[in-house]
Amino acid sequence: QVQLVESGGGLVQAGGSLRLSCAASGRTVSSYGMGWFRQAPGKEREFVAAINWNGDNTYYADSVKGRFTISRDNAKNTVYLQMNSLKPEDTAVYYCVADANIPPRLITRTSLWDNWGQGTQVTVSS
Repeated sequence: QVQLVESGGGLVQAGGSLRLSCAASGRTVSSYGMGWFRQAPGKEREFVAAINWNGDNTYYADSVKGRFTISRDNAKNTVYLQMNSLKPEDTAVYYCVADANIPPRLITRTSLWDNWGQGTQVTVSS
């Protein structure tokens, strides 16, 4: 129902930066919370960051806090993930997510997000 398309992934060296973008379409999503999950090879999908589109609230996993920044442009229905000081352990497929009513305390639970993008590969070399 909500289409999410990620872009901006690629291969970078450790210490480098990337900015991921997620464009939402298919419906009005101004009131949706949006965020990012990632899944590394052989590991479970994990929460990265989230943002409420109708507010200024942002949330980050401890593993990326201070290095990643999530932001949004409501006019473009787009959410961004600025990733700085990348580490090899950041290597993963990054997924954009969107949902209307997830309480902040539950945003790290993958099963509660209803809308997922196709994912974009981020590879960080050592």
